[in-house]
Amino acid sequence: MSTDLSNSSRSGLGRWISRVFILVILLGGVGAGVYFLPDTLLSNEVVENLTYTVTRGPIKITVTEQGTLESADNTEIKCKVRGRNTVTWVVESGTIVKAGDELVRLDTKVIEENLSLQKTNVFEATATLEETKTDTAQAQIAIDSFEEGRYTKGLKSREAAVKRAEINLQASQEKYEQYRQLFKRGRVSELELDGSGFTVTQAELQLKVAETSLDVYKRYTKAMDLEQLKGRLNAHKSKLSADEAGLQMDMARRARAETELANCVITAPKDGLVIYPTAAAWKDTPDVAEGVGVSHDQVLLIMPDLDQMQIEVGIHEAIVDRVKINLRANVKLPDRELQASVSEVATIAQPLGPWSGNVVKYDTVISLPKEEGLKPGMSAEVEIVLAEYENVLYVPVSAILETEEGQFCWVEEPQAQPRRQRVILGESNDVYVIVEQGIKEGDQVILNPLEFMEQSAVADAGGYQGLGDTVMSYDEGNDASSETTVDE
Repeated sequence: MSTDLSNSSRSGLGRWISRVFILVILLGGVGAGVYFLPDTLLSNEVVENLTYTVTRGPIKITVTEQGTLESADNTEIKCKVRGRNTVTWVVESGTIVKAGDELVRLDTKVIEENLSLQKTNVFEATATLEETKTDTAQAQIAIDSFEEGRYTKGLKSREAAVKRAEINLQASQEKYEQYRQLFKRGRVSELELDGSGFTVTQAELQLKVAETSLDVYKRYTKAMDLEQLKGRLNAHKSKLSADEAGLQMDMARRARAETELANCVITAPKDGLVIYPTAAAWKDTPDVAEGVGVSHDQVLLIMPDLDQMQIEVGIHEAIVDRVKINLRANVKLPDRELQASVSEVATIAQPLGPWSGNVVKYDTVISLPKEEGLKPGMSAEVEIVLAEYENVLYVPVSAILETEEGQFCWVEEPQAQPRRQRVILGESNDVYVIVEQGIKEGDQVILNPLEFMEQSAVADAGGYQGLGDTVMSYDEGNDASSETTVDE
């Protein structure tokens, strides 16, 4: 792409070489190097001083960059296995596949070992859980049995003991009363009467013990035994919850291992083309190949949507502001040319790398029309049309010299030396520059002004530069070169 050259400055030697190159092209006539010139230039008669007839017509201002085709919508095939794994087989890039076809196989040895371990853990956890369930059920049964059976039995036993003690006391009291009457009659001795009284005392004590035992059983023993049984039940329930959680965790690990084992075989989610992701520039082999280690969530393959193709090119910072969305772009492919348009212009420049040469560029996306045969990776030349002019004056850039005072060209005059003419320039492309003021249609401008100046001794007035160039004049007095300009 060529830009407005009125404000640019380049090496005089470099520009001189470019002028010679253009002159060689012009002198060469028909050839591959002049295919881009308008018919007016080819039709002009080349005279001794290599002149060009100023013409009016259309001219395009473009920027040209190289790029490769890519899909605007890629389906990424990623590794779903955790950690690192090794590729044992991968489908060849560029293969057309059907949904469900195998694309990648990963090493399963480690995962199979882990799955076997998790199955064992699940089996052991299940057995432990069942044992805990049994213990918990028995603890509940113990509580139910205590409340419904054992406690009642103990209560009845103690109530019966109280009843027996009461009967025994009553019998002892009746017997004592009999002995007391007999003692009065002299039929029993005092010793026998005292013995009967002692029996009554014993019966009273036995009744007291039985009543105390019954009272303690009702008030304390039941609560203590019941609390002990409930504590045992709660302990079993807690262990049951822990065992259930452990089993669920082991089952989740087993399921994850089964899933990862299944994920070691990656299949196509849909019909389409399969390609490898772009490998790093410093690599000789793809990032995905047999024996290569891959990590979780790494993109292994790409399935591009061939109906949505695009080209991403870098636009120099000097002209990126002129590149707008929807600008027309001409795309040259190895086998065809397409009309496309700019769909996106980045607002942040590409990162500078060791190979960038400190050239700042902005990513620009060119959207292509739907067309059969377009594939990712195809090389393309993109010409973005920045502006088009239908009826303007233009001359070859080789006809313009630039000084510190402005831009000039030399116009041939009939029966006279060519005159130097100041011009005001507009935009330019690689070959032509628009002339806004200074010359008119039909003027003959010299294409080799530097050579003409040397031949005509105009160079004595000072040094000139080509469009944006510096020309060094020779000072015979001191054998040194100096930068000079020519006054109008």
